[in-house]
Amino acid sequence: MGPGEGTSPAGLPPATVRVESVYSRLLTPKWLLLHLLVAVLFVATFFLGYWQLTKAEAGGGAVNWSYALQWPLYGFMGLWFYLRMVRIELHRDPDDDGPGAAVVLYQRPRIDTSGDPELAAYNAYLAELNERALSQRKAGNGR
Repeated sequence: MGPGEGTSPAGLPPATVRVESVYSRLLTPKWLLLHLLVAVLFVATFFLGYWQLTKAEAGGGAVNWSYALQWPLYGFMGLWFYLRMVRIELHRDPDDDGPGAAVVLYQRPRIDTSGDPELAAYNAYLAELNERALSQRKAGNGR
């Protein structure tokens, strides 16, 4: 296999997409609403383009003519982005959404205080202050 042969032009692996994968991923309630929304908006851009065309033909200026061309362009652009999103969803590994795959945004730093008793005492003091602040915050939320 030569360089670049293992991926598609969009950078996705050349994985095969099974029919059951399409049904299980793209026919959920969230995706069905998204399909409907994209279809309605795609058609709406052509109605808006026709509306701008009628305004331009009735004596509108250059702005109406440009909008008459831009609205269908917006529709096709949105459809292209949507189809790309669907393609990425179909090639995505469903196991990536598992609970172990979450990104850890913050993790307490681990400081070795075994060799420095002064640092250990300071860290204990900070931990005590933190506990006090948390208990005060919990007590304040109960009001």
